[in-house]
Amino acid sequence: MLTTIMKILLINPPRSPENMILASAPAEARYFIHKKLIGPPLGLLTIAEAVKDFDVEVFDTKGEYDLIPDAPPLNQMIQEVLEKTNPDIVGTTAITSEMYYALEILRAAKKFNPNIVTVVGGVHTTLLPYEFDDPDVDVICPGQASFTFREVVEALEAKKPVKKVKGIFVRENGKLVPTGPPPLYFDAADKHFLMPDRNHLERWRSTYVVGGRPEPVTYLFTSLGCPYSCTFCSIWKEHKGGYFQRQVESVIEELKLIDYKIVRFADANTIVNIKFIDRLFDRIAEEGIQKEYIMDIRADTAASHPQLIEKLAKGGLKVVITGFESFRDEELKFYNKKSEAATIKKAIDVFHANDILLRGNYVVPPDYDEDDFKALAEYANSHKVTYAGYTILTPMPGTVYYEQVKDRIIDHDYLKYNFFNSVMKTKLPTEQFYENMGRLWLIKKGTDVI
Repeated sequence: MLTTIMKILLINPPRSPENMILASAPAEARYFIHKKLIGPPLGLLTIAEAVKDFDVEVFDTKGEYDLIPDAPPLNQMIQEVLEKTNPDIVGTTAITSEMYYALEILRAAKKFNPNIVTVVGGVHTTLLPYEFDDPDVDVICPGQASFTFREVVEALEAKKPVKKVKGIFVRENGKLVPTGPPPLYFDAADKHFLMPDRNHLERWRSTYVVGGRPEPVTYLFTSLGCPYSCTFCSIWKEHKGGYFQRQVESVIEELKLIDYKIVRFADANTIVNIKFIDRLFDRIAEEGIQKEYIMDIRADTAASHPQLIEKLAKGGLKVVITGFESFRDEELKFYNKKSEAATIKKAIDVFHANDILLRGNYVVPPDYDEDDFKALAEYANSHKVTYAGYTILTPMPGTVYYEQVKDRIIDHDYLKYNFFNSVMKTKLPTEQFYENMGRLWLIKKGTDVI
């Protein structure tokens, strides 16, 4: 008896267009302000790898809109993809600012064919799964859900109850029902790591570019989670405070397989385990791997390990993103940043000494007044980096900071939860606040955009 292989369509949702900093900034600053998140959907590629022996296809709507700016609206785009693939399962992922689009995708799938099983995962489902309690959502897979998703697919193919899969939420009789805790042994960064197949994204490869460079960039992670617990960050909450490191040889194997010249390390902090990163770059040199790297590195790490930064620069590190967050120690303490503002100058000197293009990011609280903006501008001018970023302190749902200020939130439109819109009342008149935010983006050392 012939069996039909399940057809799976995994869709990366569009990015939020809401950006009041960009809309309010002076014309000469707009070139430098983020207009889109760059890079392939690494999470969906991992999911696709978990079910590679099924008929799986990945569709990146972000890449599609970048490739064809006048592409049709999301509903129409999804309709066309559904007609082409006719899937049995449609899955998507969601961060907070893209939650509505994720739901729109799954609703379009159900409208196309009510028998399609709809599945959603991602950061927002991990922190707030019940916000996806929608009639058109059949299954929620929170956390590192690649193997869990495979169990769901296998259950559907075998026509067995999906509710027997642990660690998910299943719609049953119109209600969202948790199936119990997932297995505790799962480690997506080590023995359960899945090597992503980037060929799924070949159509959009040319769109994954940064800084006006012609070469596309791909993502790679060497770790999951974060050992720090900043109040405004959801990463450590998502991983319940855990930090999971890949093996050096696993990363080397992936680097050798990647045919991209530029690799963006997608870790929350690329340098946590000093011995790991030191050994990794020894192996990169031994294997003769010639690539350029982008990393997230804390300022205090760079200040404390200048020789390591020099070694990484010689091995291909070209760009570093550092969250300065604030120039005031009292604000850093409130954010639970566990570093001091004094390390910013030391870190800048280390990166500049090694010709590393540095992007330093500051977060601006909504209660800043003119004196605060002036003080920040003076500090940034005296601590210039190649490219500085200035975003708004945003209470992301699921974070400690959200719990601290949730009674002060006045805008609950998740499209605006991308750090470029204030969702709390500003101390300054709104227009004046955004004008100040926009002007900050002119403070930089160079002209490169990352």
